Amino acid sequence: MGQTQELGQIIILNGVPRSGKSSIVAVIQETFDGVWMNLGVDRFMQMTPARYLPGIGLRPGGERQDIEPLVPILYSAMYESIAAHSRLGLNVVVDVGHHDAYAIPHGILADSARRLNGLPVLFVGVRCPIESIMERRQNTAWNVVSAADSSMPRPVQLWQREVHIPGIYDLEVDTSLLSSGACAEVIRQHLADNPAPSAFQRLAAHHT
Repeated sequence: MGQTQELGQIIILNGVPRSGKSSIVAVIQETFDGVWMNLGVDRFMQMTPARYLPGIGLRPGGERQDIEPLVPILYSAMYESIAAHSRLGLNVVVDVGHHDAYAIPHGILADSARRLNGLPVLFVGVRCPIESIMERRQNTAWNVVSAADSSMPRPVQLWQREVHIPGIYDLEVDTSLLSSGACAEVIRQHLADNPAPSAFQRLAAHHT
């Protein structure tokens, strides 16, 4: 009993902050058939005690070595939760920014892929040119970049460089060229035409 439960589809959107991932998540939740749970990095940061923030959202550069040991555990918890939802038949959409530019490499992406072994995962690279990222940052009140700081901040450059390594995806979208709705439609069509995505299987074997 319960063994015939159909697995929920998992969509993981990987990209830099401000690349438009959360907007795509919103469209998927609103328009795709079935129940789509949002288990992305922002949700897990909301659950994280303030003194351990940004926790799972720790950016590249090795700046918070005091909380780094916690980050792989938080990622493991997030991906185990994603797996549990899928096994119960719930679809899951995840927005995340994977990188391994910590003080020491942790191999989190490969470990995460192994935790979803046997589950249907579509791994989507959400790309956006750094110029568009900077424009979005400047237009966001809570993250204003002053005129005096108009050069590319190092954290933004690090994100842009690190988040798409090793670049193994089932699908890529560029949010500077497509609206969030159009990106979601590309993802929907890809799922319909390609029932067996393989990026996470390849990533699981990519690093041991």
